[in-house]
Amino acid sequence: QVQLVESGGGLVQAGGSLRLSCAASGRTFSGNVMGWFRQAPGKEREFVATINWSGGSTRYVDSVKGRFTISRDNAKNTVYLQMNSLKPEDTAVYFCAASRRMVLTTIPSEYFYWGQGTQVTVSS
Repeated sequence: QVQLVESGGGLVQAGGSLRLSCAASGRTFSGNVMGWFRQAPGKEREFVATINWSGGSTRYVDSVKGRFTISRDNAKNTVYLQMNSLKPEDTAVYFCAASRRMVLTTIPSEYFYWGQGTQVTVSS
């Protein structure tokens, strides 16, 4: 059974940091583009960051540029999202996903495996 399992979420004060992890099992995703998305209550799921198979190419939504960093360790079949200088508007459930595309994509429908999500809450 293929699974993506996120961890590392929690409650943090504004200005703080969290590191999310997404561990894959059941198959390797070392050749896949991976991404992070988030969904706040009452809002659509939003693209956050994506990374290519080697980690050499990344893309971010403008609101997190300079604060968040996506990375991957293919040997561990794991993707990370380092989140610094967190703001209350970053509060959401964060999901990792594996894309069926070989190029970076921000479109949710182009991701075919999803984790269950991890809650991130940033207090002011």
